[in-house]
Amino acid sequence: MFRRSIYKTPAQLRAMVEPGLITAAALDAVRPLIKAGVTTLELDTVANRTILARGAESNFQLVRGYHHTTCISVNEQVVHGIPGERVLQAGDIVSVDCGAQFRGWNGDSAITVVVPDPERPELVARREELSRVTEGSLWAGIAAMASVSSIDEIGAAIQDYIEAQGPSAVSGEPYGILREYVGHGIGRKMHEAPSVFNYRTPDRGEDVKPGLVLAIEPMVTAGGDATFIEEDDWTVTTVDGTDGSHWEHSVALHDGGIWVLTAPDGGRAGLAPFGVEPREIGK
Repeated sequence: MFRRSIYKTPAQLRAMVEPGLITAAALDAVRPLIKAGVTTLELDTVANRTILARGAESNFQLVRGYHHTTCISVNEQVVHGIPGERVLQAGDIVSVDCGAQFRGWNGDSAITVVVPDPERPELVARREELSRVTEGSLWAGIAAMASVSSIDEIGAAIQDYIEAQGPSAVSGEPYGILREYVGHGIGRKMHEAPSVFNYRTPDRGEDVKPGLVLAIEPMVTAGGDATFIEEDDWTVTTVDGTDGSHWEHSVALHDGGIWVLTAPDGGRAGLAPFGVEPREIGK
């Protein structure tokens, strides 16, 4: 049986730039609207409108049984939350996952935002710290991709970063890393091989070499890593009720270095603390 290579050609990598930027634009449009009083469906509508305006389509809507442009997860929900009539409240921690397909190529990215709440500054601070740790671990994994030889080293870099941040203020234990949900390759399909674990594994995984494109996406909780799927058959929620956070970028490795496809600056700002300079994909 024919198996498509997980490594893309330079021309294919260039074709993935635009869907990445469209995905980034959708999230940029949604981010300032994440406020108290807004429904998650309203956010989804804005993301979809943005993608369509750029001549692309939602790749989430191409997933069998799913009918929305985003997944929006709130508080104890970590990933795969379905947009609907839920009204955001002050202090909520909100993760938005989104993707676009353009001319047969895909982008996939996620952000987490904490809704301001002047009445509960300590709650906001805890949730912002969870988001900061998760986003930082994402960039640690992306930075590792620039120099490691195998995919398992990316997961190790993510786990090392999270553990180095110390215990969660909620549980007093290390932040939880979801084990059953992982990152993935991306290209002609939104979800492709290989799997990208967010923690150390005994299997070294595939070689990290030019042509590899990965959607790196740590999913972190303020407590334990045990989850369950809600009755909607999609939403992944923590068993202990602690908060979750999800950050994601699609990243390409090419002959000149790495380029974050779903970041307008190619990841320059996020990678700077790690001493990594992204390089545009050459012509």
